[in-house]
Amino acid sequence: MHKKETSLLHSKIANEMMNYINTYIDTAINIDQMAMEFNISKFHFHRIFKEQMGENIYASIKSIRLQKASNLLITNQASTISKIAFMCGYSSQTSFLRAFKERFCQTPKQWRKGGYKEYSNKILNLCPKISLVKQNYFCMEPEIIKIEKKVAYYIRQKGHGNNSKKTWQKLKAWVYTNNIKEYFQIGIYHDNPIITKPQDCHYLAAIVLNENEIIENTNLPYFNLYSGLCAKFSFEGKYEDILKLIQWVYHYFLPNSAYEATTIPSYIKFSKNDFFDNNGKFVAKYYVPVAFS
Repeated sequence: MHKKETSLLHSKIANEMMNYINTYIDTAINIDQMAMEFNISKFHFHRIFKEQMGENIYASIKSIRLQKASNLLITNQASTISKIAFMCGYSSQTSFLRAFKERFCQTPKQWRKGGYKEYSNKILNLCPKISLVKQNYFCMEPEIIKIEKKVAYYIRQKGHGNNSKKTWQKLKAWVYTNNIKEYFQIGIYHDNPIITKPQDCHYLAAIVLNENEIIENTNLPYFNLYSGLCAKFSFEGKYEDILKLIQWVYHYFLPNSAYEATTIPSYIKFSKNDFFDNNGKFVAKYYVPVAFS
């Protein structure tokens, strides 16, 4: 198998692994069973995942569990901490408490009582261009929509922000090379960027085709974009201000709505993307996969 074909195959396997983890994150995920599901040896299973994701699979599972828990502690005020631990795949409250405190430097109880706001502000303060002056999002009413399945071609990177410009320029070259006319651009957050340090965030810059066609002989991997229920929010401003919108969605909208966030990654759909077109501004829609609680 040629190097390009091997790379594309490994990307496909890693994406399917992540989909599997997100789907079954509330269960005791068995790595041996996962390897059997993908019909590869356990050794190659671990090697491919780390090669593609930049971290081992156990670290990814732990991170996804704790990010889900951090959301549920805010949005599901009626649920006990032990119930939330169980909903996130922890077999004991003790192991959950230990892991949560290690990740967020506070207990779930402290987080629920408002510690999440202080923690998130510290993360956002790591972005040198961001201002924590509150934006008036409270008059914003999201649209609840059903997303249809689409094919997305992507470049994966670790870290988000202005470093994304080089990635988007590569995607622009790919669009022109393949003479693609009908498409839109999305940025996918595999980690919640308001509780994950910028350099640690897994981010995908992607081109989504309007028609669900497969481009032959391309050097980019692809996957099927999430299809399901989303809350859609409008955005216009500087790139760093997207983080303030995301913070408002998770800290104010979701806790006071009839919805809760899922483990499916949220994403930005751009109508104007300065990283891509050099037009000086960002105009976009922010999509949060939700479940009706």
